Amino acid sequence: MSPREWFSSVFKGPEDLNLTSGGIGRPLFYLSLPIVITNLLQTAYNLADTFWLGQYSTEALAAISFAFPMVFLLISMGMGLSVAGSVLVAQHIGADEESEAEYAASQTVAFSILGSILLGVVGYFGVGPFIAFLGASPDVLPLATGYMQVIAAGMPFMFGFFVFIALMRGYGDTVTPMLVMFGSVVLNIAIDPILIFGFEGNPLFGMLGIRGVETSLLAATGYTGSGITGAAIATIFSRALAFIVGIGVMFQGVRGVKIYPRQMRPDLTYLRRLLDIGIPASVEGTGRALSVNLLLLVVGMFPTTVVAAFGIGVRIFSVIFLPAIAVARGVETMTGQNIGAEKPDRAGTAADFAAKVMFLLLTGLGVVALVATKPIVAIFTNDPEVIRVGVDFLRWVAPSFGFIGVMRAYTGSFRGAGKTLTAAAISVVMLGLIRIPVAYLVSLSWGPPGIWLAFPVSNVAGALIAFAWYRRGTWQTGSVRGPTPADD
Repeated sequence: MSPREWFSSVFKGPEDLNLTSGGIGRPLFYLSLPIVITNLLQTAYNLADTFWLGQYSTEALAAISFAFPMVFLLISMGMGLSVAGSVLVAQHIGADEESEAEYAASQTVAFSILGSILLGVVGYFGVGPFIAFLGASPDVLPLATGYMQVIAAGMPFMFGFFVFIALMRGYGDTVTPMLVMFGSVVLNIAIDPILIFGFEGNPLFGMLGIRGVETSLLAATGYTGSGITGAAIATIFSRALAFIVGIGVMFQGVRGVKIYPRQMRPDLTYLRRLLDIGIPASVEGTGRALSVNLLLLVVGMFPTTVVAAFGIGVRIFSVIFLPAIAVARGVETMTGQNIGAEKPDRAGTAADFAAKVMFLLLTGLGVVALVATKPIVAIFTNDPEVIRVGVDFLRWVAPSFGFIGVMRAYTGSFRGAGKTLTAAAISVVMLGLIRIPVAYLVSLSWGPPGIWLAFPVSNVAGALIAFAWYRRGTWQTGSVRGPTPADD
């Protein structure tokens, strides 16, 4: 079998998948697998920064513990539009309304770019006071602020690429975004250590065995690196290229959904439909991001080593939860297309199937995490105290991983049906009413373990709430796509 034949057998495009008829497991697998890889590659951006900045200094590692949740917050505030576009595209495709799907995609891109510019401006001037409010120490605050200001300035590129991924996913194409992301991550990993450390004394050269004359010649350039700001520049530069490629793919229409410049003129009437679906989705995403940021208020009451361990733990969770997030996105697309095709029972079957599979898979990953806690944490730092605290954190949370999979599967189906308010409500209850209060109150007497306890408690509660709500069946009522100017 040639490499091309092997690739085609493992990664199938929308022309090879029928999401509205036949079995459930096979199309959901082929839809979700590229999303897993795309999200893994996405996480590689953060992991690369965490790894190299961990070699740079403990203060830099603590700084990105504050910065990463802030990045997530800014993106989450605008993610509603991408979710709305994905849902509308999926429902139109399921109803065999290609032109309406193209109009929905074009409008989503236009409003998303405008919204991301606004968020970038607000973020650039607001990150400093916000990170100070979260409790960053004087030696960490300027590092985290410098990193975030670069990210905020590049927000249109970052958010634009997420919109490309969402719209292609709604169409049923998850392979193309994976390939674009792969190229972007390779570029980021290549330039990240250079922009952080410069050339002289760069630890990458030692790992690659580059010494002597070669190193001297590179150091002669005089570039000494930009530290944590260099990591942000590497991320934005890589994302900018990925955004340009993604927009080019959609303009050409060679893969997935196609967009048209003439349909990108802002339509305020259509904006209302996007906001009806998108605002609750933004509330859900923003609620998740705020929960991490508010937890930092609690974590910030403890030493820098605890903050650094918390940041490492969040990065590890972002990898372990990739299958659940990917399958939830797959369920979102399958639900949207089946609602559009007027097959709600099939959408429900897909959500139940995904919940069972994710519970078993993530529980298995939790067992692995329990067995290998210390080696996993030690990848990111050589500070023995940070390792000790990080190991403790992981051991508290790992047994509840399977419940995250259950909750994600059902909230993904809610979003695909356009019931984004329901998904948001579950997220707010789980995080705002359970996790944060438990973390604060218990940590007052238990210290850091009180924060770690809040994670399994909220994970189990979130799964039970999502399951009970889904059983009510209210997600099956109606379609959100409606008429568009493309009908004329």
